[in-house]
Amino acid sequence: QVQLVESGGGVVQPGETLRLSCEASGIIIGLYTMAWYRQAPGKQRELVARMISNGGTSYSDSVWGRFFISRDGAKNTVYMRMTNLNPEDTGIYFCSAERPGFGDSYWGQGIQVTVAS
Repeated sequence: QVQLVESGGGVVQPGETLRLSCEASGIIIGLYTMAWYRQAPGKQRELVARMISNGGTSYSDSVWGRFFISRDGAKNTVYMRMTNLNPEDTGIYFCSAERPGFGDSYWGQGIQVTVAS
């Protein structure tokens, strides 16, 4: 019943910008901690950005100042604007929704972002 559907990925050149979207159904995102993770080839999954239910945000050191997570409650959608992309940002990006105190955790299928010249 719960679905998270990512969109907005693709192939871009270094320095360009993408915005990822995560449209949720079956949950109200304002009641969850929403996050973006990524996994690059040969590397472990990495937390990229997080927004807790009160709207507070946090970012990994590698993307701080370049990536920005936001949400639109009316659309029940979480976004991540990624600016000044570099090849090290290449990977599969996953949207997640969690309520740790309740044991709830949901994941999207992932979407590919490739940064290459």
